[in-house]
Amino acid sequence: MSRPWVLISGASSGFGEATARLLADQGWNLLLTSRREERLSSLAEACQALGAEVHVGAWDVRDRAATNEGVARLMEHAGISASSHGEPLRALVNNAGLAVGKGPFDEGLDEDWDRMLDTNVKGLLFLARACVSFMREGSRMVNTGSIAGKQVYPGGNVYCASKHAVDALSQAMRIDLVDRGIGVSQVCPGAAETEFSNVRFKGDDQAADAVYQGFDPLVAQDIAEAIEFILSRPPHVCINDLVIMPTAQASAHHLHRRPTP
Repeated sequence: MSRPWVLISGASSGFGEATARLLADQGWNLLLTSRREERLSSLAEACQALGAEVHVGAWDVRDRAATNEGVARLMEHAGISASSHGEPLRALVNNAGLAVGKGPFDEGLDEDWDRMLDTNVKGLLFLARACVSFMREGSRMVNTGSIAGKQVYPGGNVYCASKHAVDALSQAMRIDLVDRGIGVSQVCPGAAETEFSNVRFKGDDQAADAVYQGFDPLVAQDIAEAIEFILSRPPHVCINDLVIMPTAQASAHHLHRRPTP
């Protein structure tokens, strides 16, 4: 049996990288994309060593034309056609996203708002639309949401709004694609220690490290294993929505931190 194909966005770090490594080990072939080509090349080598065929494409998902062109190139490399015959795209892990800045909305920067909304909402839409024509009955789409898409928290305003949009779009996509037999799932992590906070605080390592002090956060592997579980379900099963938080987290803004010694 040939390996199925999965496309993973935001694959150069965090959840995307961990998912790529795990799926390569579990028998998938990979189409990987992010903005950072050098990291993609290194990841591709590691996944090829696990037996996967891998093709990479570096572009910014905010760019609609680049996304359409990039997806078309990857599908061509993999021999995936939009026709009803031949190999389909079995899964899309729509993972690219970020938070930039944290504070009252009236102190927010236009460029931060644009970056979050364009990446988390429009980028997700651009990539999903570009991939759907290559998917068939039995294919699956997994959107990376967030606990911020379920609950708001102080200083999260626009980021929370963007992830609430992902929550709504995941529900809408599920309705739009149900008659084509394409399952749509959403994974919503809570506090997870990746590059997320370093990006949010624009390279301020001290501020990023403080986010995870005093408790054991999720790690990228936790989310990768959840995505692999979703993709491994039998065809009649769709995990619609999965919220995953560390044990020390009760809501988007309730954390139990160990006292500082």
